[in-house]
Amino acid sequence: MSESFHADWLALREPFDALARHEGLAERFVGALPKAPWLVDLGAGTGSLFRYLAPRIGGEQQWTFIDADAALLDEAFNATAEWAMALGFELEPHDSTLVIRAPGGSWRVDGELHDLADMPGELPLREADAVVCSALLDLVSRGWIEDLADALRQPFYATLSVDGRDAWLPPHPLDRTVRDGFARDQGRDKGFGRALGRHAAAAAIAAFCARGFAVASAPSDWVVPGGMISMANALTLGTGAAARAAVPAQHSRIADWEQARRRQSMRGRLAIRIGHRDILALPKE
Repeated sequence: MSESFHADWLALREPFDALARHEGLAERFVGALPKAPWLVDLGAGTGSLFRYLAPRIGGEQQWTFIDADAALLDEAFNATAEWAMALGFELEPHDSTLVIRAPGGSWRVDGELHDLADMPGELPLREADAVVCSALLDLVSRGWIEDLADALRQPFYATLSVDGRDAWLPPHPLDRTVRDGFARDQGRDKGFGRALGRHAAAAAIAAFCARGFAVASAPSDWVVPGGMISMANALTLGTGAAARAAVPAQHSRIADWEQARRRQSMRGRLAIRIGHRDILALPKE
């Protein structure tokens, strides 16, 4: 069973994700799509990548959200419907498909429940015009990415893979200890085999290049300025918990780091940058 995430965390990170994604790569991806494309979103979560890309694509489009968590798929439909209504778009009622009447044409969204750990062999990829994902590749194994690259003949767009860079300001003497523990946790098996963590972007680039794709990548860092208390606290607690689990011998020192960082966050003094990369792989003509 692949790892899942809580909807509250996905909602908290969504605006930071949207600001971080590299606009140039997104534009290149959109430019490579045919008219009225069908996109498959792997590990769609609550549908944030759809809400980022759909207005940029415009016109008629069809999406299939794939996730292992039924509750997240339900939330994806709810959150997307609320977002569309807030933009003044009309919704068409359907039992299993969300249809959004946007100015340039209909946006149709359906969902499929799959454990991505059993993929990509069973994924509905062959007829899709593009495959996309966000914050997924650092969770999977090298073999999983290579199998995916073997399966694809269409554009692949993957955003927000962590790359190991980070900056927590002001510096703290225990930053290195926490960073090393967090990196170790990133490499544990999260349902796909040994996770690539910070090596995911490089592995994906190599896999798709080896299969004849034209591959581009660009940084897409999270930037959390001082005063963003909710996000700073969430990152502090999540990073600290992962580091403590990976290096239990450093439990008390990492707990001290957490307390210090939370005090800084509550005072609006903690700024964080987390390094990510976006990847675009296009089949060569």
